[in-house]
Amino acid sequence: MQIMSHPLDIFGYCPVCGKEGFTINNVKSKRCDGCGFVLYFNAISATVAVIMNDKEEILVARRAKEPAKGTLDLPGGFADSMETAEEAVAREVLEESGMRVTGVKYLFSLPNKYIYSGFEEHTLDMFFLCRTEPGDTPVANDDVKELEWIPLDDLDPELFGLQSIRKGVELLKEMKNEIKNNI
Repeated sequence: MQIMSHPLDIFGYCPVCGKEGFTINNVKSKRCDGCGFVLYFNAISATVAVIMNDKEEILVARRAKEPAKGTLDLPGGFADSMETAEEAVAREVLEESGMRVTGVKYLFSLPNKYIYSGFEEHTLDMFFLCRTEPGDTPVANDDVKELEWIPLDDLDPELFGLQSIRKGVELLKEMKNEIKNNI
């Protein structure tokens, strides 16, 4: 599959009136020379779940699909329209692991580029420390091939396929004590 570039580079027709002349307005938008419509290409909201058990192990997923198929990841995904980031992370954890989130705490965010259907999406990945129902056992579902618990100290950022998750794992290792005190 051919990887496309950013939307500013490929959309040539106005999505409102259909005219050619949908030209770059500034670094993050295009404007129609015909009807004046302006479309901004902003970051897409995505969530990342940091789930730690009482053994100081983090729940890690192996990606079943592209991009970065077969590499390590943390549970999470895109926020749906009219959904909060907290609702999105809880839904994604349930979809990917069958575990129910009972509490979330925002940790940090990182920008990312995510290739989907040959299209480069710019995302803002929001990392949340998540508590789950006691006794819940994770089972790989959805776009996750497998799940495993790995000690936080043993996580190797280079094994994670997405740039923001690699950077996030580095930050999590630096925040170990803060994370332990909040589970």
